[in-house]
Amino acid sequence: MKRFRPGIVPTLVVALLLPMLVSLGFWQLSRGAEKSALLNSYAERRAAEPMASTELQNTQDPAFRRVRLHGQFDPEHSVLLDNRQRDGKVGVELLQPFQDQASGLWLLVNRGWLAWPDRRTPPQFTTPKQPLSVEAWVYVAPGATFQLHADPNTTTWPQLVTAVEPARLWTALERDGFAYELRLENGPAAYQADWPIVAMGAEKHIAYAVQWFAMAFALLGLFIYLGWHNAKEKHHGSGHESTQHV
Repeated sequence: MKRFRPGIVPTLVVALLLPMLVSLGFWQLSRGAEKSALLNSYAERRAAEPMASTELQNTQDPAFRRVRLHGQFDPEHSVLLDNRQRDGKVGVELLQPFQDQASGLWLLVNRGWLAWPDRRTPPQFTTPKQPLSVEAWVYVAPGATFQLHADPNTTTWPQLVTAVEPARLWTALERDGFAYELRLENGPAAYQADWPIVAMGAEKHIAYAVQWFAMAFALLGLFIYLGWHNAKEKHHGSGHESTQHV
């Protein structure tokens, strides 16, 4: 120990920071494992056979489950999600109320992405008039969204928003509706329906864990270097004082 003298303050700093950095690294690894398991679960749900629309309301965890629907779109209350990009092009996503005939439930169905290169003219889309059989899957947003304050008597439909909360839309329209957005699969009535599952994958958490562990390693290395350096300086100083005394 005479050759290792880091000092009281550096020792206290390391004792405080090192466990925290290591804990953050292991926490990120744990989050990465959870995210991998979640992505695998979502992938399995996306690959499974669609459930009947009548089962949807009774499903405790509906996220990313496929649903088979038969009903009709409401062309009068369309919602356009702004600031959506595909392949570097700007556009919107088109969401419309859809009433399922089997369950009688209203669902907010995202029909996909539309290019909108010229803001001086509204996006162009059409709505099927006849009843359709379609397949979709439930999208549950990873975090809170801006609330859509829709006015059922407004004359400004379609409404242009940055995010929606379907439950508030149903309240505004005085309809019994499903609380989550459904994203249409390729087929009748779908526009560009290429959907990412989760924005942040497990590899991000692993990268963050590596950064925390690297910081912990650097802190420990600096602590060891400082301890040896201080001990060496003290040893040289003591030897010089002994020579002068003799």
